[in-house]
Amino acid sequence: MVSQHPEAPADEFHEHGVQRRLGGVALKVLTAAALGFSTYQLIVAAFHPLSSLVTRSLHVGFLLLLTFLLFPAVKRGKPSRIARYDWVLAFGSFALATYHWIFEAELIQRSGDPTTADLAVATIFVVLVFEAARRILGLALPLICATFLLYGLFGQYLPGALAHRGYGFDQVVGQLFLGTEGIFGIPTLVSATYIFLFILFGSFLEHAGMINLFNSLALGFVGHTKGGPAKVSVLSSGLMGTISGSGVANVLTTGQFTIPLMKRFGYTPVFAGAVEATSSMGGQIMPPVMGAVAFIMAENLNVPYAEIVKAAAIPAILYYLTAFWMVHLEAGRKGLLGLPKDQCPNPWRAMRARWYLLLPLAVLVWMLFNGFTPMFSGMMGLALTAMLILGSAIALRLTGTALRVAFWIALGLGAAAFGKWGIYPVLAVIAALVGACLFVHGGPKTLQTMKAGLVDGAKQALPVGVACAIVGVIIGVLTLTGAASSFAGFILDIGERSLFLSLLLTMLVCLVLGMGIPTIPNYIITSSIAAPALLKLGVPLVVSHMFVFYFGIMADLTPPVALAAFAASSIAKESPMKIGFKATQIAIAGFVVPYMAVYAPELMLQGEWTALAVAYIVFKAVLAICLWGAAAIGYLIVPLNPAERLVAAGSAFLLVAAIPLTDEIGFAASAAFLGWHALRSRRLAAA
Repeated sequence: MVSQHPEAPADEFHEHGVQRRLGGVALKVLTAAALGFSTYQLIVAAFHPLSSLVTRSLHVGFLLLLTFLLFPAVKRGKPSRIARYDWVLAFGSFALATYHWIFEAELIQRSGDPTTADLAVATIFVVLVFEAARRILGLALPLICATFLLYGLFGQYLPGALAHRGYGFDQVVGQLFLGTEGIFGIPTLVSATYIFLFILFGSFLEHAGMINLFNSLALGFVGHTKGGPAKVSVLSSGLMGTISGSGVANVLTTGQFTIPLMKRFGYTPVFAGAVEATSSMGGQIMPPVMGAVAFIMAENLNVPYAEIVKAAAIPAILYYLTAFWMVHLEAGRKGLLGLPKDQCPNPWRAMRARWYLLLPLAVLVWMLFNGFTPMFSGMMGLALTAMLILGSAIALRLTGTALRVAFWIALGLGAAAFGKWGIYPVLAVIAALVGACLFVHGGPKTLQTMKAGLVDGAKQALPVGVACAIVGVIIGVLTLTGAASSFAGFILDIGERSLFLSLLLTMLVCLVLGMGIPTIPNYIITSSIAAPALLKLGVPLVVSHMFVFYFGIMADLTPPVALAAFAASSIAKESPMKIGFKATQIAIAGFVVPYMAVYAPELMLQGEWTALAVAYIVFKAVLAICLWGAAAIGYLIVPLNPAERLVAAGSAFLLVAAIPLTDEIGFAASAAFLGWHALRSRRLAAA
């Protein structure tokens, strides 16, 4: 049996800043704060006890509290202790976050006329958000946000069309802190509701053993096939993407297992790292979680969440099909075999042992596609996961099949009560299960798993939440000054001459922004600036937002700043630049599919689509992917010569291009290439 992956070493690559390694009292305080954060979010989701603005404010307060406790101001120093000023910043920022709660009525009464105290609290809080973002996300995003803030304060002195009419300090700061158009805008609302629940959901499943289950399934189904180790990477990372929205986190979890396995079976370190980076980043476009952007997109566009997931489904499948095809061709080119069959776990046995971990994910997907809100679906998924984890610990101690079946039926009825009688029966069932776990063998260990899930869920929410908060500065300034219309007008001017050039410009903006900032703030910024212009040029609403979202993701694979490639390089022990360029080649679908969707919205099930139209565009995309893979790797049935590679790449381009007659020429060229290659391969085989 192949062993499972180890935990990532503490001193290896970190996705977000440098974290302290605490112990003693500091660790207890951090754990208590994280548990408090998770508990607060669960109470908000279940009972909605506070107004929307207060809910957002306290959410950001918890984010700042944990950030200042967990992330030091500078990399050097003692990572095992919290500096005194960080204690002050942590609890001071949380105290300031209660300002909206304590003075809620007064702030409403004097709306638009802030006092000196209001402005002082607002100024300090904005500075604290910038500092938290610097610690956890680096300098790039705070600098971009600071540029927009300076534009709001001093933009009236700029020349020509760049200038605005001028706004006072009180107007700018009030916009950022006192209302819901700045730091506490829609991104923070979504972070405080949907995103946190789904991060917690993924954290629970990970601690319950979902990573090991996914690896076992991937090894069992494809580990023994040609190039099996790389296919395991693609499949396990794709499965992880359904519960985890972080591409770099996926690299550092599944990659600890898959990259050494690929290297051991003959793949080069560059190719192994690139496959894992590509597969892991695809998790952000894989429904149902989609890196949390799906929730922000649904809220921004005011469309059902299921509509976003429906649009993302086919492109996500094409993305992973591309990665799978690339590793298959590479294995054929190098003659790489899979693992011995007897070393691969039995996937059906793995599912029988931990079937209950798949049930919450299945229920979550079913609910999201059947009209339930993401909030309710997330709560149901969390509650069901908790009940199954606790229930499995008890069921293992029961003797007799009939007794176990009766127990699971009773637990199922308790879960069904959620939909009929609300949250209270489910809370009662969970409380009873927690009490029972205190008295069964192995029960306390299960409770520790639950606790670890709550703590890690709160920690994993920090980079997403802080990014959503600071990006509110950009949204606030754009809303106040109307500056987004200037850039949109520039894109529209270009679009009148060429839609393709407008798309190319938008792609470059997304890639450049994504080189320094995470996917979520990248999407929020570009969707505020560029997506409205694409909509006016005739691109369907969801497709225009998906376009900027996809290229925000691709930025994490594109050198020179390719976070996923840097994460993979720490495991593969190879140059991150080489891994990044190879990953860009493997992930070609991520660059091509958005353009195809603009010219053929049927690919994302948008517009007046029919099943026949969707089948045609998908067939064309799959054929183009197969041809591009053969051209890029230099192998199909046998190695390709330079002329064959050129014809294959040209045929793929013609199938993607949306110009009259390109499809017909592309299909003819593809048929000629495939016939030519098949004939040549037979001759080589005969020789």
